[in-house]
Amino acid sequence: MTRITLGSAVLRGTVATALMASLMSTSALGAPPVDLSKWSPEYVRSIAGTQDFDAAADCAKVTPLDYKGRLTFWYQGVFEGDPDLLRQYYKDFFETFRKTYPNIQLEEQALTYNDLLDKFRTALLGNAAPMAVRLQILGGTEFASKGYLQPLKPEDVGYSTEDFWPGAMKAVTWEGVTYGIPTNNETMAFIWNADIFKRAGLDPDKAPATWDDVVKYSKQIHDKLGIAGYGLVARKNAGNTPYRFMPQLWAYGGGVFDEATANPTYEQVKLDSPQSKAALQASYDMYVRDKSVPVSALTNQQADNQPLFLAGQLGMMISHPSDYDVMLDLQKKATGADKDKAQTVIDNMRYGLIPTGPDGKRAVVFGGSNIHILKPEYVEGGKVDEPAAKAIICMWTSPEWSLKMAYAGSNPGNLNGFKTKWMKERLDNIKFLDVTTSMLPYGIPFPALPQAPEIMNIIVPDMLQNALTGAMTVDQAADDAAKKVRDLMGGL
Repeated sequence: MTRITLGSAVLRGTVATALMASLMSTSALGAPPVDLSKWSPEYVRSIAGTQDFDAAADCAKVTPLDYKGRLTFWYQGVFEGDPDLLRQYYKDFFETFRKTYPNIQLEEQALTYNDLLDKFRTALLGNAAPMAVRLQILGGTEFASKGYLQPLKPEDVGYSTEDFWPGAMKAVTWEGVTYGIPTNNETMAFIWNADIFKRAGLDPDKAPATWDDVVKYSKQIHDKLGIAGYGLVARKNAGNTPYRFMPQLWAYGGGVFDEATANPTYEQVKLDSPQSKAALQASYDMYVRDKSVPVSALTNQQADNQPLFLAGQLGMMISHPSDYDVMLDLQKKATGADKDKAQTVIDNMRYGLIPTGPDGKRAVVFGGSNIHILKPEYVEGGKVDEPAAKAIICMWTSPEWSLKMAYAGSNPGNLNGFKTKWMKERLDNIKFLDVTTSMLPYGIPFPALPQAPEIMNIIVPDMLQNALTGAMTVDQAADDAAKKVRDLMGGL
């Protein structure tokens, strides 16, 4: 099986340069536990398995192990597109927490990514929220700015701010105050089927270099093989959409604001810039002009692309390293000829860096999740058991569990997780993890603004939908989206 190799001196230099640029605005935070200036696949492998940690012992210093209390906790759980391995680690975590803290009555509730924010907002309005919540990275500043969250920083649960990615800490900071702790952070990569590439007359071992190439490759695959080329996702109110469109938007030089710069000010809306319109045009060309993406792209999320890819009906998509494990899980459930066909797809699955824009800019969403404690007046019963909340937060954000809970599809929020034996294990066991990890230096956080969920989950998908359905031209759709953002931001 041919596999892309990321160990070249060229890639090491490229990754290091990108990472240093991304850290320039945050280097004053202090020295992290790993050397971010050396970040590369080789460096990550060199530190994996070099240090042992004891989560129970560390958390006992925050909340005694015999503490008696009660905790209500909501979190984004696993969903249909996640591998079985991740389900097992979630089960293991809650079993371990109950064993470690047997006197804390834990009442946890798992919600899907698409449901969590809306249900949490509703609960807050009725003063019926949980004591602690783990939210997607978009949620922190929204709820902090509205006064729902208590101040909470890594030092409050025994860790250091420098133990976490600087970009991740931006997402939990509002007006200089920290309101949460990152649990995991990830970047995705570009996936393609080498067999489909070969049959379509493309180089099977090379990902498209640019987004313009993605458009060309998608059309060539569709025209020659009669299948979808690129797995476009444009579903409304679904996190999968901005996570896959924003890298395209940034690569073309566009943006919602100036969030792709080292020191964003968010003072100017750029959705109606020529660069942003060029990115939207690329999606229009694939969906409308070339018809080279799934017809169902307007309602699809990544979980809908996975079976298409496994069936050999989709040539390219953006996703996590966990998609390889998802393919293995789905293949196990197939029978007969479908099982053999699925194995062929798995054997030809390749991962590479996400394509660049016309000027060589490469970008990916710096994603992840954060964990927070609510103010008592918004919690059902009007009381927050802070020691119990800090116990579960300490354990989830520990080097061990921040790694295990991100094992298949993300990365540990706590940078010390990269030093654990479990990191070494996952590097050995998870194919293509080195590729997605190498995208971290190109990661761009969503705007650290309370309006970010509305912008990313509603306005950006609406812009795509308006252009792709023909309700508006590309120019009109971009102009309309820019106006909505300006109105939302009070007239920027």
